[in-house]
Amino acid sequence: MAVKSILVTGGLGFIGSHTCVTLAQAGFRLAIVDNLSNAKRSVLDRIRALAQGEIDFHEADIRDRPALDRAIGRAAVDAVIHFAGLKAVGESVEKPLLYYDNNVGGTVTLMQAMAAAGVRRMVFSSSATVYGEPIRLPITEDHPLRPQSPYGQTKLIVEQMLADEARADDRFRYAALRYFNPIGAHPSGGLGEDPNGIPNNLLPFVSQVATGLRPAVRVFGQDYDTHDGTGVRDYIHVMDLAAGHLAALRFLEAANASVTVNLGTGNGYSVLDVIRAYERASGRPIPVDMSPRRPGDVASCYAAPALAAERLGWRAQFGIDEMCRDAWAWARKNSGS
Repeated sequence: MAVKSILVTGGLGFIGSHTCVTLAQAGFRLAIVDNLSNAKRSVLDRIRALAQGEIDFHEADIRDRPALDRAIGRAAVDAVIHFAGLKAVGESVEKPLLYYDNNVGGTVTLMQAMAAAGVRRMVFSSSATVYGEPIRLPITEDHPLRPQSPYGQTKLIVEQMLADEARADDRFRYAALRYFNPIGAHPSGGLGEDPNGIPNNLLPFVSQVATGLRPAVRVFGQDYDTHDGTGVRDYIHVMDLAAGHLAALRFLEAANASVTVNLGTGNGYSVLDVIRAYERASGRPIPVDMSPRRPGDVASCYAAPALAAERLGWRAQFGIDEMCRDAWAWARKNSGS
């Protein structure tokens, strides 16, 4: 049976919201579950405007089994895309039980609700943090799994849960997508990354400097063994990431198999590369405050994306200039919102 109705947990978040637009435009019916802990209700209106269609919304926590049962039953769900989860590495070190309760316990509850309703397809939002410090580059999917934070551990545990469920129930299929560093925004400027409080990620911070909300970007480390001394990461456009989820859904429709793949570009961009690209996109100078390295940061981390191309038929389409162009379009339109 073709997948037609999708439940998206955490669908009002940065990656979830862009994926919802992509799925709706591809003809899927959507129901979103989000507890609004790190998202704004206004994002729903933005998704609906871009998707040009009605989207069912349930304000609920994924640990709330009755709410999940209602959402799954009402939407007659064919598959689940699971984004909902806490995601700050530093906070996970300070509050590990919160992360295990929400990210692991919440996924257990979600999978139980799926099983009760006969839903046996899941696309899971995993992370490159499952690899820990790289021992070789580029990172392939068979790289040792050595997460170095409770956040990364929760992602790995959920991957293991999915694999165990697939072994126990030969009708259950999943796609675990290990993201690298998503940035950018919808090209319309109508949807983008809007974190609460001080941003944890580089590009929202750069955007806030470009719009005058902050004086400078603090860059941690300028003595790494990289081409300019700053850390190198695999930044991927959020719209490429959204397309990866669509490709994963179609894989689960067509293939009688599960899959675990990296979603990255295979290119490494340094912190200063990103800042310079943002300067080109915005036409504004981005002051930089060079600071010492942070504990736990690695010099370089980027993906080998070949398996996603082979299994899902997916490749990243956008480079760093397009990522910063679209992020700036969003920031310029919404800096006062």
